Amino acid sequence: MEIIAIQPLVALIAGILILVVPRLLNVIVAIYLIVVGLMGLFPDLIHI
Repeated sequence: MEIIAIQPLVALIAGILILVVPRLLNVIVAIYLIVVGLMGLFPDLIHI
């Protein structure tokens, strides 16, 4: 599975979690931004 295919899946799961538990919004957004930032800075770090 490529990174391009993983990002929409992560966004979908995050959206569902935010709808179910709105307090998770800050945590989910922070984790998502950190992961996307790391994937941008170190593209060779994740070999999928």
